[in-house]
Amino acid sequence: MSSILVTGGAGFIGSNFVRLTLRETDWRVVVIDRLTYAGNLANLADLTENPRFAFHRGDIADRETVRALYRDSRPRAVVNFAAESHVDRSIDDPGIFVHSNIVGTFELLEAARGLLAEGAAPAGFRFLHVSTDEVYGSLGPEGRFTETTPYAPNSPYAASKAASDHLVRAWSRTFDVPTLTTNCSNNYGPYQFPEKLIPLMLLNALEGRPLPIYGDGSNVRDWLFVEDHCRGILRALEVGRPGEAYNFGGEAERTNLEVVDTLCGLLEEARPAAENPALAAAGVRGYLDLKQLVTDRPGHDRRYAMDTSKVRTELGWRPEASFEEGLRRTVAWYLDHLDWCREVQSGTYERQRLGLGAAADPR
Repeated sequence: MSSILVTGGAGFIGSNFVRLTLRETDWRVVVIDRLTYAGNLANLADLTENPRFAFHRGDIADRETVRALYRDSRPRAVVNFAAESHVDRSIDDPGIFVHSNIVGTFELLEAARGLLAEGAAPAGFRFLHVSTDEVYGSLGPEGRFTETTPYAPNSPYAASKAASDHLVRAWSRTFDVPTLTTNCSNNYGPYQFPEKLIPLMLLNALEGRPLPIYGDGSNVRDWLFVEDHCRGILRALEVGRPGEAYNFGGEAERTNLEVVDTLCGLLEEARPAAENPALAAAGVRGYLDLKQLVTDRPGHDRRYAMDTSKVRTELGWRPEASFEEGLRRTVAWYLDHLDWCREVQSGTYERQRLGLGAAADPR
């Protein structure tokens, strides 16, 4: 049975990819995850009895751990989701982003190079690195990012992902490691940790808490339903050309205000505000009344949008869920999994504002 190694498989996108892979292939899936705040075994709880699933707790920046796992699993492919991913947290603590996103990717690439040099990698081995549109910087009101857009990262998170993308490219060109890089727009859907916009707004609204929107709320993102993204990654893994990069986007540009307005409307349908005692206690009549503009994030990129021409042509991929359909499914999932929301936060995160810029470490 062929195995694939999925790093960060207990996180948001990783856990969705693991489910899709087990459902749509006959591969064995081996997951390594450090189980930081956003990676949680609760995200994989329904898979523990699956004989084609195995979990290892470990840090991808730990050389011996990674190389031992490569030797033991002999994967036909490595899919690297493991990353610190929240821009606000990167402003407060850039060092952990350098450790996980840059050093971790380096160790994964070196282990792959060693496996290939030893002749121990299965035929057709691939190393697929999952990245972000944020490496390209900020767009004006027109245009979209393509795979040849110059990199111009503006946050510590984006810079760390840009560095890891460059490592992947260099290991492909210099050492002939058969790599693929995928860059995606903003994902949303089940199992997303409640620090990100959609689950944060949803849970705050349910509890009658303020809905903090950065700046004037006009920052634009391209929204991609997580299952569509995972299906694209699987397709790239199967038919993508080694050495290439592929951009995935939902072709659903929305301002942050539009996202929150749509979310509040769907929540009103599912849990009418008039029947929610938390709103009465907060002294408001509707979910939209909870919106609150707050001081903008430092270095906040104005707009992202992805050109998906290449993946449509080369991979035959296109997003299936419209933003409204995907968001409706997302709202339904969270309302059905409020216990999961409580478990993954578990006292370590109270949905407080992050990214205000902690003082630099004098060391």
